[in-house]
Amino acid sequence: MNKKIIYSLIICLITLSSCNDFLDRMPSKTTQLVITTAEHLDAILENYSSYYQVTNSENVFGHDDYGLTVELYNARPASFGSLYIAYWSTWDTKYVPFESRYFAWTTEYGKIFRANLVLNNINKVSGSEEHKNQLRSEACLLRAHSYLELVHTYCLPYTEDTKNEPGLVLKQSTSFEEPDERATLEATFQQIESDIEEALKLNNSIVQNGKVRHWRGSKAAANALAAKYWLGRNDYPKAQSYAQIALDEYNHLADYNIDMRYSDLAQSPVKLYSTADDASYYDDFTPLYPYTHDNQVDMTDMIGWPEFYYFRLLYHASWWYIPSKELINLYDHDYDLRFRYHMVEGYSYVSPALMNKPAHFWYGYVFFFKDRIIAGPTVAEMILTKAECQARQNDVDGAIATVNILRAKRFDNTAPANVINLTASSRQEAIEKILEERRREIPFYIRRFDVRRFNTNDDAFDDVEFSRIFYPYTNTAVLNNDTPVEYTLKKGDRKWASPIPDTEIVTSQGRIQQNIY
Repeated sequence: MNKKIIYSLIICLITLSSCNDFLDRMPSKTTQLVITTAEHLDAILENYSSYYQVTNSENVFGHDDYGLTVELYNARPASFGSLYIAYWSTWDTKYVPFESRYFAWTTEYGKIFRANLVLNNINKVSGSEEHKNQLRSEACLLRAHSYLELVHTYCLPYTEDTKNEPGLVLKQSTSFEEPDERATLEATFQQIESDIEEALKLNNSIVQNGKVRHWRGSKAAANALAAKYWLGRNDYPKAQSYAQIALDEYNHLADYNIDMRYSDLAQSPVKLYSTADDASYYDDFTPLYPYTHDNQVDMTDMIGWPEFYYFRLLYHASWWYIPSKELINLYDHDYDLRFRYHMVEGYSYVSPALMNKPAHFWYGYVFFFKDRIIAGPTVAEMILTKAECQARQNDVDGAIATVNILRAKRFDNTAPANVINLTASSRQEAIEKILEERRREIPFYIRRFDVRRFNTNDDAFDDVEFSRIFYPYTNTAVLNNDTPVEYTLKKGDRKWASPIPDTEIVTSQGRIQQNIY
């Protein structure tokens, strides 16, 4: 991480929060603010606005949940004016390193810097040992979460064959002079595991004074992250054990029959045209959004979503999570309330897509406003983790009973019981149905993480390869007059490790090694 970013982070740490006088004072060239108390460090971790947003283009575009097609692009090329969409949708390695936006590398190392600021000062400040131990474990949770995000983006999937491949730059301090060479993949996973072990010392409840404080570390959050970590390692007994602890601590599910509704915000109708000629107007269209769409800046609905263990939202600057036809077809269109509320029909007609002249119909996935969807571990994810682990370990009946707990809260309660409840007669059938449920429940964000582990486990039936038919492109334009070509991301492909931003390579004077393709 370059020095300019670090300086900016220091200023942000000191100025963004209003928790106390320490964070209210502005730094200057002639004054220095010194961290002296545990409360100062607590205020850094309390500032959730510095942590909650996940900027990861691979998790928006780089999988088969994302539905960019030639047909959709042709409907209105201006809707896809930024080349970065093409880059990440086709698993590019030539141009992506030189993009200047939307890298997880930059944003997640910023969070790691903040975690290290707490960890490097924890033994120097006043305060009770109990409070300082809590902050130490919480900072390790923050760092582990960011390292896990990074390793599943910029490194190859971890196996015995890849353990000596390049991992991450393991930052342990806030010093500009700390070495920035990449550790091995094995050492990277050892660091993540060590941080999780420290985070698991958290013993505080996620519910404080009747409020779910999911923007801070807790016993439930640490165990949920541990469950995700071990699921990614294909260690199903451990993943199930940690998921169960998280669920025992907190297991509230939103019931979409009573807790979800359409927005009350008045929407202006959009005029639909059969051609680009305004004279061919034929209808008005008014979109239906979930109520969670309404507040872009006000965090009330986002913070208030009751299922989070650790508050994180995936951010998409272009405001259109385009669901693929394959993803759309996974939903029951009559009874699945996730389809009813989150798959906004005719989203292609409205801003920012504006495919109304001529009208071209498609969906948009919407959870919070148009740009943010769930990325942190949730109760629903832990139920699905437990169910999958049960199925992987041949407890078919137990797995199906577990996943049906979630489906009862997501399906219209007037649906027939055989629609709401899944059944399975074999281990493979149970696993396949639970994995489909993961895609329905956590589309976009979780897909690449899942496929990485599918392709490295002992089951061949769940292996996945991504492909997309799209136009060729250069660093300046999509060549939409050329013949479309097929782009792929296959099992074992080195492109599973996304390119590191070139600015980081240059700033490190070449000490950070770029991924080899």
